[in-house]
Amino acid sequence: MEIIDSFLLGLIQGLTEFLPISSSGHLVLGEALLGGELDKSITFEVVVHFGTLCSILIYYHEKIGNILGSIWSLLLSPSEFSNKVSTDSNIKLTGFILLSMIPALIVGLTLKDTIENVFLNPFMVSIMLLVTGVILYATKYRTKFTNHLSAGSAFGIGLAQACAILPGISRSGSTISLGLYLGIQREKVANFSFLMVIPVIAGAMLLELKTMIEMGIPMAAFWDLIIGFVTSFVSGYIALKYLIILLRTKGIHPFAWYCWIVGICGLIYFW
Repeated sequence: MEIIDSFLLGLIQGLTEFLPISSSGHLVLGEALLGGELDKSITFEVVVHFGTLCSILIYYHEKIGNILGSIWSLLLSPSEFSNKVSTDSNIKLTGFILLSMIPALIVGLTLKDTIENVFLNPFMVSIMLLVTGVILYATKYRTKFTNHLSAGSAFGIGLAQACAILPGISRSGSTISLGLYLGIQREKVANFSFLMVIPVIAGAMLLELKTMIEMGIPMAAFWDLIIGFVTSFVSGYIALKYLIILLRTKGIHPFAWYCWIVGICGLIYFW
């Protein structure tokens, strides 16, 4: 892999992992535009995923610290389980995150390879980006946000996350949009969407790590990996930070235009 390819793919991964425009879809399109048979090793995938994972851990370090503190407190006082579940917001949030993981876990373990074999091509990705645009734009008409996150809404958002296994369907776009449709306040649903993806990214990375260890780490690609990690980490942090700011003021529907433009250009180019 050329260094410029490492930079571009790291940038694509970092920006699109959190922006509601589909990271998997953009990586498919990016690889196709960079040559179609780009040698993107499993090691590189692990490294750029680790970069985006680090960016979200650092951005939410305070909240994650509070959650871990509450879990530790619960483990030290198991007799107070029922009381803490009903009164500790961090314990509730942890339960909601675990609940949201169930659909993605089932789909990922049973249908991932089948779905990717059918949809993992630039033309189908372009169609799915058009669908993502529709999902995002529809949030423009949701203006009242009076509901709170519940077990039911957390599971529903988890279903939306599972649907994003389709390349071109944005994970953050789908989960945040459903939360907005359900009337959950913008920033709260965005924070939940990004916190709930931590175990998903970590789990996917561990699966890739197993394959990477079996295949061996190519030391000749050391600088490619460093560039991919740094680029995905920095661009991911910036994308996450400014998406939260945009959500507070505008919402996510403006990204629909980008998805439509890229989707239409992809349909024309890869026809």
